[in-house]
Amino acid sequence: MSMLDLDKFRATPLQHDPYDFLCVPGFVKREFLEELHRDYPKVDRPGSIPLGVFPQGPSFDRLIAELKGPEVCKAFSDKFGLDLSGYPTMFTARGMCRPTDGKIHPDSASKVITVLIYMNPPWEATGGRLRILRSQNLEDYAAEVPPEEGTLMCFRRSDTSWHGHYPFEGQRRAIQMNWVKGSVYIWHEQWRHRIGAWAKGVFGGQAQGY
Repeated sequence: MSMLDLDKFRATPLQHDPYDFLCVPGFVKREFLEELHRDYPKVDRPGSIPLGVFPQGPSFDRLIAELKGPEVCKAFSDKFGLDLSGYPTMFTARGMCRPTDGKIHPDSASKVITVLIYMNPPWEATGGRLRILRSQNLEDYAAEVPPEEGTLMCFRRSDTSWHGHYPFEGQRRAIQMNWVKGSVYIWHEQWRHRIGAWAKGVFGGQAQGY
């Protein structure tokens, strides 16, 4: 049985203001959330962490395997009108948010599609809610997404795909999946994030540039 509600994804219209994006609450089916919380990587520091750096359980492995599969690739290809089958995928996970996170940015030019799957309880904080922005101004937003469990946010990367959030400090879990333009980029980013995770563990707050 699939952990993902691809029918709901297919039925959700792609938004075009200010760039191509969509949000799908309940993308991860509710009956799998408890085991995914249990098996989520035990990330105890901020930053994007490559999978395998921290322990993760079998349900989480199964979710990642499904996200890598051809049915998901086709669903996203159809949604964005772009054949993604020739692009490799890259995964990272976040577990903790620091006050300096969430700065406005459009994502690296090597990314084609960015997918975020949030894994947090109902979100009451005002900070940490991702905003899809029309400009480099957090108040100039088209949509705001609380990072609640099972919610998917995805968008087509461009030079103006601005997004960010107001500061939050504490646990904020998010799986990030990207279709990217080449395997060299994946190698570089995985290495950079692994070095960053090590540096944060050794130097703590002194490594906030990673």
